[in-house]
Amino acid sequence: MQTLQTGGVTLHIRDEGPKDGRPLVFSNSLGTDLRVWDALLPHLPEGLRLVRYDKRGHGLSDASPAPYAMETLVADAEAVCDGLGLSGVTFVGLSIGGLIGQGLAAKRPDLLRALVLMDTAAKIGTAEMWDDRIAKITAGGVSALADPILERWFTRDFREAAPEFALWSNMLTRTSVAGYTGCCAAIAGADMTESTRALTLPVLAMAGDQDGSTPPDLVKATAELSNAAFHVIPGAGHLPCIEQPEATAALIAAFLKDTAA
Repeated sequence: MQTLQTGGVTLHIRDEGPKDGRPLVFSNSLGTDLRVWDALLPHLPEGLRLVRYDKRGHGLSDASPAPYAMETLVADAEAVCDGLGLSGVTFVGLSIGGLIGQGLAAKRPDLLRALVLMDTAAKIGTAEMWDDRIAKITAGGVSALADPILERWFTRDFREAAPEFALWSNMLTRTSVAGYTGCCAAIAGADMTESTRALTLPVLAMAGDQDGSTPPDLVKATAELSNAAFHVIPGAGHLPCIEQPEATAALIAAFLKDTAA
């Protein structure tokens, strides 16, 4: 089990593949941990260095007291990259992970070679919406809103037929209140519109066609800020890396080929 100390917390990381391989860093969504990428990774090209980490307050990483600032989450991702001595990184961010990726690309253009934005946006929701969610989860735990969250995460077919659906539900509801609400606060205060508009590195954006959290039109609007290629993934909700791992990996693999040094 690998760890990294940063900003007063211990982060759980996983560093796999050849150390001289092209580095990909994966940042997961709100309410999930690094296992969200498990089904995707086997479909990527061989020889890549695949780095995953549990965000502050998620998975096995420490949960510092809420609220969190997006700048703190970006600094955590920066520390993972610097701590492992990475350069020329392709950063793959899902949902809040995509906000982190946009922030890191703006802060450290020397560190990133390319950026993949998956089911995310430059601005997600309103401060009022996130404040309401924070209040409800503070009062009743993550399980208080689990059902509507899971409906946005997954298609009806997956929720009704996939045997592993119960495990993803468990992952969500076992997320600490501090970690979940802390990240909600970070999202509420984040607006990457202007910094993302100024990005010059290659960007790929994608969205599940049935995403109820960041619908395709919202993701497309963010893609247009940075002249990114944009793709809709059929048969997927907010987490296409789970529902459609082969299709998602194929888009990433083609992007890696296009952005090879």
